[in-house]
Amino acid sequence: MSRSSGHCMSMGTASTMASMVEALGLGLPHNAAIPAVDSRRYVLAHLAGRRIVEMVHEDLRISKILTREAFENAIRVNGAVGGSTNAVIHHLAMAGRIEVKVTLDDWDRLGHEVPTLVDLMPSGRFLMEDFYYAGGVPAVVRALGERGLIHKDALTVNGKTIWENCKDAPNWNQEVIRTFDKPLVKHGGVAVLRGNLAPDGAVLKPSAASPHLMRHRGRAVVFETIEHYKQRIDDPALEVDENCVLVLKNCGPKGYPGMAEVGNMSLPAKILKRGITDMVRVSDARMSGTAYGTVVLHVCPEAAVGGPLALVRDGDFIELDVEARRLHLEVAQDELDRRRAQWQKPELPMKGGYQQLYVEHVNQANTGADFDFLLGRRGTVVTRESH
Repeated sequence: MSRSSGHCMSMGTASTMASMVEALGLGLPHNAAIPAVDSRRYVLAHLAGRRIVEMVHEDLRISKILTREAFENAIRVNGAVGGSTNAVIHHLAMAGRIEVKVTLDDWDRLGHEVPTLVDLMPSGRFLMEDFYYAGGVPAVVRALGERGLIHKDALTVNGKTIWENCKDAPNWNQEVIRTFDKPLVKHGGVAVLRGNLAPDGAVLKPSAASPHLMRHRGRAVVFETIEHYKQRIDDPALEVDENCVLVLKNCGPKGYPGMAEVGNMSLPAKILKRGITDMVRVSDARMSGTAYGTVVLHVCPEAAVGGPLALVRDGDFIELDVEARRLHLEVAQDELDRRRAQWQKPELPMKGGYQQLYVEHVNQANTGADFDFLLGRRGTVVTRESH
């Protein structure tokens, strides 16, 4: 996994975002996957340095590249490579900064029709090094483009369109980058779930989930905080079996604060000892792109702002139906209203300073978890000299 310098050797968040940067047109071809110790990485770095100077002379700005079509291309490439759920948040935040309208529904609509073609951990068998030597992102873009799933005229940083860059890209290994008739997962991408437990959406990565859990109903085992989870998860007296749904609260943008990668909760020790490796898990947190499991993440609104997740209690039943895009808490509305009347907003873990600024201004995950005051473009004008 970690034999040298470089970032994650699987399709973790770093590898995913490198692929997204290339798919968006913001990186030179092959930038996503060249291993850190491969001499071609240094060649590409020199080419990038030269190219950025040329872009200044050409007035080729990021706003000319990050169009709606570019964002749609990136969503589809993410589905084909089996990318991290973290890409959803970063992608939405970038769109918010550049004032391009992209929503969770776009992720579900555009990604659902794309099969996962790249047989790469954690969804599959191979590693990023294998992905690069098989053809990398250009080979994936070509496969998508030949099926009409790429906006071919989207501009990239080298001044060419994404199709000009990728139309002749070879696939050197069809075990690693599969064909459309032999996908790793027929419907890849990111599934966006809604229901009374996630009225503003939640996400799940189908290519990393267990097929037998994609439709499931189970009893909730609830952890109010990450500390509560750590105290309780391996308690032999914990009433839990493999059919239960592990629920973690207060780990979203405001609740943690910072939306930590703790959503892929480790299973109880007594469950693992029986050889069971996956259970349905639900939280307002994130998880690493290297993680595997039937994990529902980014539940919105989060528990810390009084979202329905805050009202879940031990023993409640939760229904997950990925195909129907449904996440439902089986509790009567009058009971939920009673619980809401008793709910108290968590106190700030730290008063003042950056942490309070963060909690007061960070948006929810379904819009990118960016600061509200950073949305939109502000230009580059220097209004007056500082001396």
